[in-house]
Amino acid sequence: MSSTTRITVTLPSDQVAELRKLTDNVSGYVAEAVARQIRHRLLGDDLRRHEEEHGSFTEEELAEAHSKIFGNADADERSSAA
Repeated sequence: MSSTTRITVTLPSDQVAELRKLTDNVSGYVAEAVARQIRHRLLGDDLRRHEEEHGSFTEEELAEAHSKIFGNADADERSSAA
């Protein structure tokens, strides 16, 4: 397990109230949200760097990535119709 550091974070009261409705582990919930945001930022940086080196993604590349991430709706419809 990684080490932890205690910090103080100030949030709007309404967000804290909603957060407490969602979880008993506020620290864990916030840590996961922060980790997700960091991953999102790093991925965005990687994608920008790739486009700077290789040019913009083509429509085909974007469609293939979408299919890999979310599944191929057309293929799913064909397989369920069979």
